[in-house]
Amino acid sequence: MTRGALITGLTGQDGSYLAELLLDKGYTVYGIVRRSSSHNTDRIDPILRDVHEKGVKLFRFYGDLSDSNSIIRAIGKIKAEGMLMPHEIYNLGAQSHVGISFDNPIYTSEISGIGPLRLLEIIKELCPEAKFYQASSSEMFGNVKETPQDEETPFNPVSPYACAKVFAHNITKMYRDAYGLHASNGILFNHESERRGINFVTRKITRGLARIKNGLEERLFLGNLDSKRDWGHSKDYVKAMWLMLQQDKADDYVIGTGENCSVRDFLEEAARYLGMSITSNCEKDVNEKYFDEHGKMIIGIDPIFVRPLDVNILLANPKKAKEKLGWEPQIKFKELVRIMCDYDLDIAEKEAFLKNRKPSH
Repeated sequence: MTRGALITGLTGQDGSYLAELLLDKGYTVYGIVRRSSSHNTDRIDPILRDVHEKGVKLFRFYGDLSDSNSIIRAIGKIKAEGMLMPHEIYNLGAQSHVGISFDNPIYTSEISGIGPLRLLEIIKELCPEAKFYQASSSEMFGNVKETPQDEETPFNPVSPYACAKVFAHNITKMYRDAYGLHASNGILFNHESERRGINFVTRKITRGLARIKNGLEERLFLGNLDSKRDWGHSKDYVKAMWLMLQQDKADDYVIGTGENCSVRDFLEEAARYLGMSITSNCEKDVNEKYFDEHGKMIIGIDPIFVRPLDVNILLANPKKAKEKLGWEPQIKFKELVRIMCDYDLDIAEKEAFLKNRKPSH
């Protein structure tokens, strides 16, 4: 049976990978995209080419999680034009940068917290048979009560982003119980990729080091290097989202690798893979610096990147997802770092070549 799926956050990291997965499975995919005056479709540009060249069934609608009417209009247009109604709705739209949520707490709460509630109300009224996926976050565990964290671990959020996600998580469960919706939460631990935004620490590291290596930048500034996270690849995690909505009964699942490493581990592994020798001065906090083999300072700590409150350690126990969904991550930590480094190194090398190329006469 041909199925339809609606994705909010289509142009984000997860949205682009999920769209590719669903299209490969023969879905008709509808994406909600925020209108922007700048080009914001880089991650889905290959799919958009296939729409024109291969007839891939991807349809975009401008909308925003702060505006219920924009979502209602999109569903109304799908229905009015006789297109396949969405059988599955994936809410991946959010203000998802934890650090930025401290500067923009109201906007973050509006989009990441109330936005999912708007979607649930729309589903309840317009398409109650559709299955709903809510992108919950490991940041909800905050200052953790136990390690590793599973579906029963209490939430203890320490950022506006995490607080908003806890509300969205709980309201999703409430709508499941109160109205019988097939609504599932995926509590996803950190998942990265070469499509990650450059203001996220993993991409900041791989891009920054690649540019330093190629003489495009001199220094990279980071925040807390000792925060530990459970790092996976987005491509693996969107498969888990899909699997949740293939179940007869909606439920909540922790998704992670079961291994964790610090930001420092990520930094040093990336430098190692790129063939860069870096050495710390072993000072504390903002006084710490990393030097290259020539004694030049290339990595420092900027207080602006240190959050008012931070999560020290997050580590998933994905046992339930393995047993009930048959899901396991395929890409482990070192391979993730390698993939991201290769991507950013290729970009940096091309930019350095163009910069250094002598003009022809």
